[in-house]
Amino acid sequence: MAASYAYVGAPTFIKAVQGRLADAGLVRADDTASADIVVTFCTTASALEDLYFGDDGLVGSAGPGTVLVDLSATTPNFAREINAVATVNDLVMVEAPLTVRSLVAEDAFARENLLGPVASESELSEEVRTLLEAIFGEVVEVGAPGRAQLMRSTHTLPLAANLASAIEAVALDDAAARSVGALDADQVPLFCTVSTDPVVRAVQQRRFAGDYTAEMLLAELSAALMAADDAEVILPGVEATMHLLELLAVIGGADMAPAALALVYRDEAAGAAAGLDWTRAEQAYGRGSDHSRDEDEDWSDYDDPDWADDSDYDDFDYTAN
Repeated sequence: MAASYAYVGAPTFIKAVQGRLADAGLVRADDTASADIVVTFCTTASALEDLYFGDDGLVGSAGPGTVLVDLSATTPNFAREINAVATVNDLVMVEAPLTVRSLVAEDAFARENLLGPVASESELSEEVRTLLEAIFGEVVEVGAPGRAQLMRSTHTLPLAANLASAIEAVALDDAAARSVGALDADQVPLFCTVSTDPVVRAVQQRRFAGDYTAEMLLAELSAALMAADDAEVILPGVEATMHLLELLAVIGGADMAPAALALVYRDEAAGAAAGLDWTRAEQAYGRGSDHSRDEDEDWSDYDDPDWADDSDYDDFDYTAN
């Protein structure tokens, strides 16, 4: 009999991969209680905690022997905690955090764009391997619980740094072009060295919609910052990128693709054309509606070391009007 799976989490993900799972011979169950494997993918830390440890949480409600495969981003410590509680409840926990090779790929959840670091105390069954190989273009078993989350963080941080720096290169080039005049046809483009960068192309093509969202990237960076805090390491570059992504989410871009971060550097008209509303930033931060970076603007509020705590945005309703 074919193995069955249930899914709980972001609907855009399962919509993208359910065809591959069916082709691999896996059958989707109607509910978690009747499934051999339960796949989860939460986009906030609070949602993940509620799913596993809340009222009727999976670690208490799933039947003995059920395999739980979690694709969410969290800290190594929390991943180990979930594994420990699952084991006590006769469940099999598989830590397989969703890891994208490119933050701006047009088909973000295509198999070739997904890397699957996997950690578990149990040997992976044939059915679980089949599921993972249908989702990920590459499955990498990395050892004990917590290790896969660490690998995801160390993979994502350089991608996030490039996202921010490439977008800032575009913003500078746009501004400089207005001040120095248009280029002649035979001149070299201002940022020819980064013109082949996929982030730059995504911004130039205005690919601001996609399955992999700013909210998902925020969850990954938040988990990385909390892991860094646990390890007593400071990551100021990650904090800065999170500040910008959180601002994008506040003004209505939580469900937009990471390339939409470029809109934070543009005027209100460009943001409005993309469906963003800067007055929401005024309401959230208590600032004026002018979001330009004036020289005398006081940005000290953003120096609060507790700003990057996941609770700052996990419980914030980015979709509120």
